[in-house]
Amino acid sequence: MRYRGGLGRAALGIAISAVALFLVARSVDIPAAWDAMRGAQPGWLALLIAFIGIDLLARALRWKVLLSPVGRVRYGDSLASLLVGYLANNVLPARLGEVVRSHDLGERSGLSKSTILGTIVVERVMDTLVVVVIAAFAIFVLSVRGIVASAVLVGLAVTALLVVAIAIGLIAHRLPGADRASAFLNRWPRVHGLLVRLRAGLAVARDVRVMAASLGLTMVSWSCAVLGFAVAAQSVGVEPTMGQAALLAAGVNLATAVPAAPGYVGTFELAAVTIAASVGIDRESALAFAVLLHAMSLLITSLGGAVALLAGGRRRAQNEAPMAEPRSHA
Repeated sequence: MRYRGGLGRAALGIAISAVALFLVARSVDIPAAWDAMRGAQPGWLALLIAFIGIDLLARALRWKVLLSPVGRVRYGDSLASLLVGYLANNVLPARLGEVVRSHDLGERSGLSKSTILGTIVVERVMDTLVVVVIAAFAIFVLSVRGIVASAVLVGLAVTALLVVAIAIGLIAHRLPGADRASAFLNRWPRVHGLLVRLRAGLAVARDVRVMAASLGLTMVSWSCAVLGFAVAAQSVGVEPTMGQAALLAAGVNLATAVPAAPGYVGTFELAAVTIAASVGIDRESALAFAVLLHAMSLLITSLGGAVALLAGGRRRAQNEAPMAEPRSHA
């Protein structure tokens, strides 16, 4: 049944991506977009690579900070597992990369994989909150209306629900009926233990210092994302305002929450073209810089994830290798 469910989600994601690509092809002059891509300026693309790199480094450091209340994790391990997770998201549907990276870091650090997953939930909620705030501010400054503004309002409602869900998870043991629920779950010790460990990861949200530091790093990360859109647009001759770049970065990343094919192919490009058109950027240029940015991100995270995966596997193999027996000198 799980296998069929996974196939169903994958099929749905591929179908949504196919529809998104069809809508892009219908609304954009593809040859003109291709010409814009071919004329991209290397200097701006180099700067784009730098911003993508800083974004990843900031995210890895934020994850290490979030993990600090539950255990010591080396920065190199948090970066490696983050890249492995991105690689998984690039090739697997339904954001399974989040589960993959929690498993990978658990193998590297010895921490509970469920607890690690709890910190990732906190991280995702923090990202969504910051993205929605950025998008809402950009919409206010640019006076954008229509489907883009409606999508941001939906994102705001979803964010509120996520924050409430985490709060309930943290105080669930104090709610009426908590003792009976706990006794009921004790019939399945593995499930009960998993929920306890997951809650331990969510509990990092109580640490004010950790959350403040994580929020600061989140702002650094999303600043790089906004600047990445700005320089990608500059590479094809578009000069967006910071408000336009912010709306593009936030809106496109909110769109990646929609089920899609691996790597968010199609939904990423459709969101970029739609948002760009709403702020006066022509669709051909928007598709050109969106494809360039998307391709660069996929390439960097896939290569980094592959290297981290191979290096981690080699290290585990060395650690598990039996010690050689001393030679007899008899």
